[in-house]
Amino acid sequence: MAFEDAPLHRQFYARQILAKAGVADSDRLLAAFSAVAREDFVGPPPWLYNDFRNYRQLASSDPVVLYQDALIGIDVKRGVNNGMPSLHAGALHALGIREGETVAHLGAGTGYYTAIIAELVGPTGRVVAVEYDEALAQSARKNLAPYPQVEVFQGDATQWPTEDTDVIYANFALDHPPEAWIDNLDIGGRLLFPLGVPAIENGQPTGFTRRAGFLLIDRRRAASFGARFLQPVSFVWAEGQEPPPAGRHERLAEAFQSRRGYRVRSFRWQTPPEGEEWYGEKDWGLSFEEV
Repeated sequence: MAFEDAPLHRQFYARQILAKAGVADSDRLLAAFSAVAREDFVGPPPWLYNDFRNYRQLASSDPVVLYQDALIGIDVKRGVNNGMPSLHAGALHALGIREGETVAHLGAGTGYYTAIIAELVGPTGRVVAVEYDEALAQSARKNLAPYPQVEVFQGDATQWPTEDTDVIYANFALDHPPEAWIDNLDIGGRLLFPLGVPAIENGQPTGFTRRAGFLLIDRRRAASFGARFLQPVSFVWAEGQEPPPAGRHERLAEAFQSRRGYRVRSFRWQTPPEGEEWYGEKDWGLSFEEV
């Protein structure tokens, strides 16, 4: 759908969201955000929005009220939302998704941002959407049926993609980059995910991050990766993962507290460390060195 053909409220929404995200002169992203009806992905009213402290009911059943920069609850008991549109607009702009590319959308929820990605890749592209929660995956399959270029899978998204992929966009937080993400990122490919540490209350994980940053990794050659943090973020934590190696979360928390993440310029993968690193382990690290 051309931007001018979208309903006026979706045109205004797209312009406002991109402006808040600091995105200028992106006609393709404007068209993608205006083309997708948000009400098709958040269930029937009454709708609840998250004000970052509590859920509150929107006092209208008119879908126009959904077109604002707000978290709309899709599984309130678990704190799962249809995420902040301006955050995703900025992320998708940074990924620079092109027509015809293959994209893995991991943690797809009910598929709203998957649909926007499908608009960006167009009919010649391909989107692999993976969602851990079975009920959300079923909703995504139904919601994304109009997009033949999209395949939806239910499972552990750290095991996808299974083939070379141009773009990997993960919408849940982890304390490390999974092997499948790095090994299947094509040359010229881009990976964006929230790297962080989980929040703990009364000795139990809350299911959300305590500290995290949106980490963008781009593969420049077979064994050469650029990297940079886009911004601090708060996300749901990955489900179904093995316990981390001893000391990882403590060391990552120290790295975030150092406030030097803005200096990260490259990603090390399965090679020995060289030079100073913001954070590193035997098989991977984030370095201040340019590539």
